[in-house]
Amino acid sequence: MIHPYLECGQIVNTHGIRGEVKIVPWADSADFLCQFSTLYIDGKPVKVLNARVHKNSVIAQLEGVSDVNTAMLLKNKVVHIRREDANLPEGTFFLADIIGLDVVDENGVKLGTLKDILSPSRQQVYVVEGERQILIPAVPEFILETNVDGGYIKVRLIEGM
Repeated sequence: MIHPYLECGQIVNTHGIRGEVKIVPWADSADFLCQFSTLYIDGKPVKVLNARVHKNSVIAQLEGVSDVNTAMLLKNKVVHIRREDANLPEGTFFLADIIGLDVVDENGVKLGTLKDILSPSRQQVYVVEGERQILIPAVPEFILETNVDGGYIKVRLIEGM
């Protein structure tokens, strides 16, 4: 099921005394989060007055948050965006959309279902649950095709996977 709202980060702290918040983005780039004029916290829209990247995080001034005490109330809150507000380049997708897809080998044989995506370093690893668990590095050598509309990910396995 395609969800209308997507988790995109978490407010981890305040920044300064004027009510700015520090958001750790759950995206490839902090710049991605800076493009949105409205974020959603606890299901409610919050206007973004200003946002900038700072050390792989986003420092944002949100409407109605003008002091550190108010900002502190938002600490640990998950931030969402509306899917329709995000303009993804052709051929890209939200990670949330591929969790649950069937994973098939080069011959179309189902290996299992994508259950999780690990990010132990800068490289993502797909966790596939089937007859056994398979960990697949999310690189072009192994991920041949991701077809969200078709409901599958085609992979190439090597011996030992």
